[in-house]
Amino acid sequence: MSAEQDLREWLRGRGAETIDHAGGSLYAHLSRVHDRLVRLGLSADVQLAGLAHAVYGTDGFDVALLDRAERATLRQVIGGASENLVYLYGACDRRRSWAQLADTGTVWDRFTGQAESLDASQLRPFVDLSIVNELDVVEQDPAVAEKHGVYFRSLFTSWSRIASSQVSAEVESVLAR
Repeated sequence: MSAEQDLREWLRGRGAETIDHAGGSLYAHLSRVHDRLVRLGLSADVQLAGLAHAVYGTDGFDVALLDRAERATLRQVIGGASENLVYLYGACDRRRSWAQLADTGTVWDRFTGQAESLDASQLRPFVDLSIVNELDVVEQDPAVAEKHGVYFRSLFTSWSRIASSQVSAEVESVLAR
């Protein structure tokens, strides 16, 4: 089996199909994020991270499928690069990190309170995953689009210089509606 197939089986085993999320289940959301990352041509590591991005919970979704102390478990399924991105995404303190991210490249860890400065090879995948996640939520929940659409347009415009061109184009396509 491939890492993607192994991960899908692992997610189902952890109950991701039974957890409510915008647009259905958490599993459906994770799958849509993964599929969009595939369609946009992002790397296999980013695609796998997209499929697992909420495993440790997130700043906006407080349900964890795995305790962060057990990171080695996920690493065995998807590899170190993908798991590192999943951890970074789940750990991100959005309030402290997002507004200045394009200028500082700094992500504050909500679990530890520590800041991490990302280099370009870490920053772009993190930003791309963050954007694609929010685009899916906006598309699945019109109330989120109405309440946060202006904020996301502004934020993602500020991130356009650090996001991949295909993800920036996706922002224009989705948020222009």
